[in-house]
Amino acid sequence: MADYHPDIAHLSWLIGEWAGNGHIDYPTMESEVQFRQELTISHDGRPFLLHHSRSWELDENGSDVRPRGMEVGFWRPLPDNEAELLLTHPTGFLEMWQGRVTVTGLVDARITGARITLNTDAIVRSQNAKEVTAGQRMYGLVEDGDLAWVYDMAAMGHGMTSHIWAKLRKVA
Repeated sequence: MADYHPDIAHLSWLIGEWAGNGHIDYPTMESEVQFRQELTISHDGRPFLLHHSRSWELDENGSDVRPRGMEVGFWRPLPDNEAELLLTHPTGFLEMWQGRVTVTGLVDARITGARITLNTDAIVRSQNAKEVTAGQRMYGLVEDGDLAWVYDMAAMGHGMTSHIWAKLRKVA
């Protein structure tokens, strides 16, 4: 923990290279999509984390079909175990999320269980991007040190609806 900026202590459990599979569905989609994701959350000594995620659609055999989604951004710590997540997407979105970290496990001063639930504070979109009006994300450090996350979205005339979930293993 000594190499981390002290302000990011409550977010330190997110740091790492993560990989795994997930699921995408929404009322506007013709069918569900399975995907593979690589997520890197890193720290360079300053009081924030860097976030980079890429995903690929999978076929029924689990092979990559095509690139699916990408997002880049920053986790910014706030006082009282709160945090902001700023994300940019190549599909024309900028999102600002805000939430609170809850630590659920601590062993020898190391976080072994935690979650953060984030809600959109602002969504900015280009004129060609689909209409997204709200979102909620939850990231959790779960059993065996895996990172699970879910994303519920309100978009294109639909209220808040389950959209994406994934379970990722730490690879580095």
